Amino acid sequence: MARAATTSDAFNAIAEPQRREILIRLRRGERAVGDLAQELGMSQPQASKHLRVLREVGLVHVRGDGKQRLYDLDANGLLPVKEWLGGFEQFWNESFDRLNDYVQDLSRTRQEETHE
Repeated sequence: MARAATTSDAFNAIAEPQRREILIRLRRGERAVGDLAQELGMSQPQASKHLRVLREVGLVHVRGDGKQRLYDLDANGLLPVKEWLGGFEQFWNESFDRLNDYVQDLSRTRQEETHE
């Protein structure tokens, strides 16, 4: 049985915790694969494998600089994730509004009890 593709989209790519760590580190700017591997405590081939996955789904760019390959974040690749999460924004906003109403009611009740 063939394995399911893990590199089909941004959701699959960021499901792996070390790939998310790589993206976090690339927010600070372009990095060499060796530097990322060292910081994350993994071998360079492991880091290269994760970077290949991220590159294939459009989350990083790579360019050559002499003997080094430098990787940079392409945050546009995360737009599908942002759009999906945006669907939950209304849910959370409504939940926080209800919590705010509850806290204000509770505060008024306590103030009224204090003045009685």
